[in-house]
Amino acid sequence: MASYQSYDHDVLVIGAGGAGLRAAIEAAASGVSVGLVCKSLLGKAHTVMAEGGMAAAMGNVDDRDNWKVHFTDTLRGGQYLNNWRMAELHAKEAPARARELEAWGAMFDRTKDGRILQRNFGGHRYPRLAHVGDRTGLEMIRTLQDHGIHQGIDVHMEVTIYRLFLSGGRVAGALGYDRQRGEFRLFRAKAIVLATGGIGRAFQITSNSWEYSGDGHALAWEVGAQLQDMEFIQFHPTGMVWPPSVKGILVTEGVRGEGGVLLNSKGERFMFNDIPDNYKNQTADTPEEGWRYTQGDKNARRPPELLTRDHVARCIMREVKAGRGSPHGGVYLDIAWIKEKLPNAAEHIRKKLPSMYHQFKQLADIDITTTPMEIGPTTHYVMGGVRVDGDSQMTKVPGLFAAGEVACGLHGANRLGGNSLSDLLVFGKRAGEYAAKFAQDNASGAVDGGEVDEAIAHALAPLSRKTGENPYRVQQDLQAVMQELVGIVRREEEMVKAHSSLEKLKQRAEKVAVSGGRDYNPGWHTALDLKNLMIVSEAAIVSAIARKESRGGHFRDDHPEKKSEFGTFNHVLVRTTGGGMGLAKASYPEMPAELKQLIEEYK
Repeated sequence: MASYQSYDHDVLVIGAGGAGLRAAIEAAASGVSVGLVCKSLLGKAHTVMAEGGMAAAMGNVDDRDNWKVHFTDTLRGGQYLNNWRMAELHAKEAPARARELEAWGAMFDRTKDGRILQRNFGGHRYPRLAHVGDRTGLEMIRTLQDHGIHQGIDVHMEVTIYRLFLSGGRVAGALGYDRQRGEFRLFRAKAIVLATGGIGRAFQITSNSWEYSGDGHALAWEVGAQLQDMEFIQFHPTGMVWPPSVKGILVTEGVRGEGGVLLNSKGERFMFNDIPDNYKNQTADTPEEGWRYTQGDKNARRPPELLTRDHVARCIMREVKAGRGSPHGGVYLDIAWIKEKLPNAAEHIRKKLPSMYHQFKQLADIDITTTPMEIGPTTHYVMGGVRVDGDSQMTKVPGLFAAGEVACGLHGANRLGGNSLSDLLVFGKRAGEYAAKFAQDNASGAVDGGEVDEAIAHALAPLSRKTGENPYRVQQDLQAVMQELVGIVRREEEMVKAHSSLEKLKQRAEKVAVSGGRDYNPGWHTALDLKNLMIVSEAAIVSAIARKESRGGHFRDDHPEKKSEFGTFNHVLVRTTGGGMGLAKASYPEMPAELKQLIEEYK
């Protein structure tokens, strides 16, 4: 019999980023006992890397903004594959969540009359992002953490959840291991909230931190929840490309929101050459008009650099492939040019973009107040995830909830910048609220001790093998396959090749060997992550092959147009006999007439 410590909670929250912390706070406020598990240290969640701001239609900078405009912007950006109920709730509730964060101590930047300042961002019709310089995610985590520690939440730091357990068809518990000592922990819970973030570590170049290995997606999939829209992966257009040690690190969209422009090696603002028809009436015709927009002119139209992320990323890759890229395979992002417009430009840049200034100064020895940045696309966000109910965030599995990037629905085929941080708060709160209610209404389920022993034996297998492959090599080979064959631009034959390679990689992953013991052994942790990375990679490949069109974050070079027959359903992955992945089509309930009218009204 395997050795492990046991813990009992009414609600277990897995992940301590914005969604996890907000879920834990809300559940605790209901009076239930709450356990919060984080893969890293509390406060070091990947949410801290979200820089630009949180989208909330408060109308503090432009009073024409309201939830209706935000709702329609979100649906248009998502190519109308969004869960309309989630988009409605998000647009309506985001302002309250922002003001709540402010009441808890968040120090937002301010307008001259003392209200929360809001900035422009790609795909948003009006200045909508509440921000703290370019460190908004850090301030969000600080505020939630400071508020949450007083709520009686039990925090389990540096623990990774390896498997979930069911009893009578509903959630009963989870098995994890302490990353320092390798000791196993069994968490019994009446309800579980997944808030584990994304899948970026399945790719070679990513803005995501080391935690983003698709844990929540895989945990949910293994107990029968559905994954949806996994073909829609967002490649943020601006990540660092030089030096190699920092390749992929995010360069916030706030740089472009503050007036930064994209230039090719010829010094041309190439984004003016490719403006989609449905955005032409909202996009500036001249650089001068674009500059006026970033400075708050309500009558000006936005610059083309603030089009949706999928479009900007593809335009950058087009310039690189055409030989008009920068020396290191990117293009230039120039904020220094505003010295032509502002006498105190350097001071203005350092004030508005302090993190970006220090990031480039320290990591690349570049002063962005005088020199353009070299940037290129980086794997950033997955719009797909665990299918959930729009109101409660519960999955198909009773008692299992999901919120934030691990959940699917709000963003459709493409996420608008800034919608992620408000997503965390709106649906983190809802997941915590409904998880607590589920726990209050249901008794604890019994966890099968035999299943726990089997899971522990499987987790320890890499340590017991005398010979076998290095898990880091398998992980690197997987990342190379995904980056090369399932990246920004996709083709059928390449994705079929990727799927074939994945089958071989899965066999290799089952035979990896790790030397040493369980204490402080990152090689062992990598070996255990491989299972999750394989699941989310296969989900992305299978879904992308099936969607024979281009839409949002999914671009097919062999099917470059949107097709109406694909615009009315979402791909849902279901488990087949033997545990394989089967595809089904799903759609959301009919949108109410009043919301349809809004879409027409704000076109």
